[in-house]
Amino acid sequence: MDAAGVEAVWRIESARIVAALTRFTGDFGLAEDAAQEAVAEALVSWPVAAPASPAGWLMATARRRAIDAIRRRTALKDRYALLANIPVVDDEIDPDRIDDDVLALMFISCHPVLSRESRVALTLRVVGGLSSEEIARAFLVPVPTVQARITRGKKTIAAAGVPFELPAADERRERLGGVLSVLYVIFTEGSTATTGERLVRPDVAYEAIRLARTLAALQPDEPEVHGLLALFELTAARFPARTSQDGSPVLLEDQDRRRWDLSAIRRGLAALVKASTRGLGPYGLQAAIAAAHASAPSVEETDWDRIVVLYEALGRVAPSPVVELNRAVAVAMASGPAQALAIVDELIALDRLPGSHLVPTVRGELLTRLGRQSEARAELELAARLCTNQPERSVLLRKAAALD
Repeated sequence: MDAAGVEAVWRIESARIVAALTRFTGDFGLAEDAAQEAVAEALVSWPVAAPASPAGWLMATARRRAIDAIRRRTALKDRYALLANIPVVDDEIDPDRIDDDVLALMFISCHPVLSRESRVALTLRVVGGLSSEEIARAFLVPVPTVQARITRGKKTIAAAGVPFELPAADERRERLGGVLSVLYVIFTEGSTATTGERLVRPDVAYEAIRLARTLAALQPDEPEVHGLLALFELTAARFPARTSQDGSPVLLEDQDRRRWDLSAIRRGLAALVKASTRGLGPYGLQAAIAAAHASAPSVEETDWDRIVVLYEALGRVAPSPVVELNRAVAVAMASGPAQALAIVDELIALDRLPGSHLVPTVRGELLTRLGRQSEARAELELAARLCTNQPERSVLLRKAAALD
């Protein structure tokens, strides 16, 4: 088995292996380090002789590495006591504990004691199975920065004494929002990159979808988990049409909807039905908005009145300036640009999104539709200066130049 095969096995099995090791040793950081050592050994030995049970081989090897580490770092008088606390188990992962173990691992990697950056890095590393290099490429940061975030996160978890266990039911529901927000951050970076030369990073977005599917399987009775998955699927369905062959953005009104992924739309709509069982939450409402777009044959035939209502509902349950800005766009399509401009100008007056390129982008579009071209050009040029994504900046500059 070559390196690609090892990486594929690791990507699939990593969460279960690290979770089981953490339960065995009671030490999250030690478990993750031992698992990484097992992967390094697999890269050397598997090309020569691949094991019959790759997951079992990784589990057994990682457990031996964890025990070796305990022996090295523990005083002689404490070794036997510590080793005695590690249960004797078969080399295979216990199938009766996999679901709870992986779910507990998600709650640890997204624990509120961690910074958002550490939560994202740890989730991608220990739950998603990505390497530090892959995470660094995904978020366009140096590899040492990612490694520092992971190390700092593990130290913080150890210092805080975070236990490897599922939170109580009431606490789990409270902390589930933190897990969902981490997955949302990962997907958002993949669907619309904040920096760099690519508008969309599908590999990052699809990793978030994979993690959301895992979470939905582990928490089937949580509507917002299905709402988040529905949002991801319906948004990703448009990826094939969002960029041209040269990577430049294709606006919604110009997209060839025949290129949208119908399978992803069907999966998203099915997840949205599950999310609707007890009323839609913030992610479910966003998914419903995405579903309205996915169901429309064109921009002109989109049910913009429904989208406005959904944004109003979203603004009540999860108010934010971005929601208001998106509502303004929908209002412009449903009722005209003048009414929408008033919403945007109120956001500016309240300084709700300082330094964001999104406000002048939307304001420039509205002013263009109102025929106020010199003002629109100034707004679009400002948006281009604030925008850190190269393809998006190029579109803004072209729009501004077209108003000359």
